[in-house]
Formats: sequence, structure tokens, C-alpha cells
Amino acid sequence: MDNARLSIGLLFGGESPEHEVSIVSARSIAAHLDPERFEVRPMGIARNGVWVLNGDPFARLAAGEMPPRGPYPFLPLEAGAEMAELPDVFFNAIHGAGGEDGQIQGFLEPLHRPYTGAGLLAMAAGLDKWITKRIWESGGLPVVPYVGLTEEEWRRGSGEVLRSLAALGLPVFVKPANLGSSIGIEKVKREEDLPAALERAFTYDRRVLVEQGLTVRELEVAVLGGDDPRVSVVGEILPAGEFYDFKDKYLDGKSTTRIPAELPEGVANLVHRYAVDAFRALDAYGMARVDFFLDRSTGRLFLNEINFIPGFTSISMYPKMMEASGVPYAELLTRLVDLAVRRFEEKAKKTRLFRSGSTWYEQS
Repeated sequence: MDNARLSIGLLFGGESPEHEVSIVSARSIAAHLDPERFEVRPMGIARNGVWVLNGDPFARLAAGEMPPRGPYPFLPLEAGAEMAELPDVFFNAIHGAGGEDGQIQGFLEPLHRPYTGAGLLAMAAGLDKWITKRIWESGGLPVVPYVGLTEEEWRRGSGEVLRSLAALGLPVFVKPANLGSSIGIEKVKREEDLPAALERAFTYDRRVLVEQGLTVRELEVAVLGGDDPRVSVVGEILPAGEFYDFKDKYLDGKSTTRIPAELPEGVANLVHRYAVDAFRALDAYGMARVDFFLDRSTGRLFLNEINFIPGFTSISMYPKMMEASGVPYAELLTRLVDLAVRRFEEKAKKTRLFRSGSTWYEQS
């Protein structure tokens, strides 16, 4: 693509529990994309999955509007938006299921337009905490001891499941496998509270993780790029409560952060190395926030999670860590668009078609 002003289809909202977080991130992105290089076209996805393009999509989604789908059954667009022009680039700001699990990437690929962030494979694996841990483990990367279980296993034999979890000790953290923003996560300190916590987690997902509860420092880094990504300075979350939950992240704001974190040089270097290894193990691209636990009692470092569509307000950890590393917020957005275009152009050079030179396939 040339240096002409690009139209940016800013995707936000979606059907996941992180719908509201996505609206806040997208508003901030829209306000900071370079107006000399980009024309922003907000594209909201309502809670019922319908794409909202008419009028002011921000206001309509914030009001909870859920318009009916248009007359074309293969299109998720609202009525009257069927002939909307494709943007030059899609900027994906949809958090969680639908935007961060490969679904939107699979939809965008046949449209033959660049889109920001990782591709389908990385997204699908990266949102699923259980699959992510298994991939990292296969590469020798350290993760917190855990047990993964399905709702079917739990219904088939809850007693057997609880006995298998006893090896983790107490406390434990119960996490839906495919949610972000700490939604649905509970810290369980008493054995008798575990069944109810699992039941609540299964209301969000059919797959759940139970992790050993360690006393830790919560560290994060921002990763930006492709095969040879840039890693930010290390940041630290200082939770006001027992862990950094949704309420504290977005509502109360009592927790504080420290950028850069006060760490020995060797630990910071190890965080950087593990972050790159974790990013590459999932075939990631574009951006990711990689979260770590540093065990206070042993000094051991563990990978916790990777977030491919992290919170993206100007005060969110990902952009703050990048800014502390010399990449201001507006420049960060530009780089993400440029990365999307570069990947698209590189992929376009690959051969997609194969012809055998025979007519064997024409025969019935």
C-alpha cells in the first residue's frame, strides 16, 4: 500500500463479557490514531453479534442497542449497511471471545484486507489459558502448577475431580479458560468453597483451570513486532486486594502500578527472554501483553498469561509500558497498522493456487 491516507475499520464491542472494556479501548484508539495518516471508521459489534455501522456506532453500542440483522443471511451487518465499503485496514479492538479467539480473524481473511494483531492460530491458542500453558510447557517454559478440567468431567464425577485438585493445596485460583479482564476468576481458600467456585466458572466456559495459589509479584511486559519483536520495560501491578480483579482494574482503580518495576537486572532479563519465547511459541504477531508471576518465597519466575488484545486506553498497562520504552501512544497505534500492512503484503507474495496440469478432477 502507498502512503495515501488509509481508512481504518475500527472493530469493537462483540458478544463476550468484555464488551464494555472494548468500547472504552476503541474510543481511546479512535481519538489517538494519526488523523493525517488515517480516517477512522468505527465498526461496532452489538451484543447480539450484529455489525453496527450506521450513525454513531460508539453511542449506539454504549446505549445497549441490538439492531436486527439485515436481509442477507451470510452477512452479520445491520440493515442498510450491506453496501458499506471495505476499509483499507481493520484495527481489531474486540477483547475476549469473538475478537481474540480467532473468530474475527477467520472472518476477515477472505475479505483480503490487512488487520492488526495476531492471526487465527495464535489468537485461538492464546485466549485459551489451558492450551497456552500446554504449548509453553512443551517448549520448556515455566508455568504455575495447574489442573485443567472440562464441565463434562466435573458433571461425571465431582468427587474424583476434587480429589485430583487436592495435590495443588490451598489457596487456588479458579479461572474460566477463555476469558480475559479477570472476569470469572476467584481465589479459593477453603476446600468447602471450591465446588461453588467451579460452578460459577462453568457458567462462563465449559473448560476451567485451577491453579496453585502462590504469593507473588505480578509483572508484565508489552511485546511489539513480528519474528524479532521489541519488548518493553517490565511493569508491576500492585493490587489493592488479594489479586488484580475486574472491579479493581476498571471500576475502583485502587491498585497501583510501577513502571519500570524494581527488579534485579538478571530477573528483568529473564522476563524479556521468556516473553519473546512465549510470543514466538504461539506464532504471535503485532502485539501482546505477557504476564508473569514472581514467587516471593522462592524467587522463581512463572509465565501466567498472554493477552493479544490488551486494554488499550492511554492509561492501560500495554501502552504505558511501551511509552516508558520510547514508543508514545499515537506512534504505537501507527506501528500496529504498519505491521498489519507489512504482514498482508508479505502474505500476498506467497503462492495460494495449485494446478496439477491434468483434468482428473473434472471426471465424475
